[in-house]
Amino acid sequence: PIQEKAIPVAMASKDLMAQAQTGTGKTFAFLLPILEKIDPDAEHVQALIVTPTRELALQITNEVKKLIGDMEHINALAVYGGQDVDKQLNKLKRNIHIVIATPGRLLDHVRRGTIDLSGVSFLVLDEADQMLHIGFLPEVESKLIEEEKAFYTEFEMEFDEEEITQTVKEQMADF
Repeated sequence: PIQEKAIPVAMASKDLMAQAQTGTGKTFAFLLPILEKIDPDAEHVQALIVTPTRELALQITNEVKKLIGDMEHINALAVYGGQDVDKQLNKLKRNIHIVIATPGRLLDHVRRGTIDLSGVSFLVLDEADQMLHIGFLPEVESKLIEEEKAFYTEFEMEFDEEEITQTVKEQMADF
């Protein structure tokens, strides 16, 4: 059900807020449209997926890598704390199209200038409620607003909370 409802909206480049139980296909609901629309010839980050935990970042990265297995020239990178920053910096020098990041490490790279968000066309905040609870969502949001970039935005949530809904309404043009 989540894929049936979300994919057509995402393919139309409309803003989307989705909520569904674990195991219902939310990850594919946002990954498939992103992969369909990625330009492998572009030499900048086109999709940013922000997750609250390293485990979720790695899980999503593994799914992306399975899906792009035969697709040449599409590159994805997980960026999270506890990982060697120098290795991340070396990998970021390659043509990375999709970054899957935890908020803290993402903000670190943005401050260093090693991740440029200006070319991002697809943004997913997976489990946005958890990022709000740990205090990262407002800071991530402010960095994205600094870019003054119109994003195709998806919010993945486990719970429907008033504060998240308000943030979504403020940021999403089509919501």
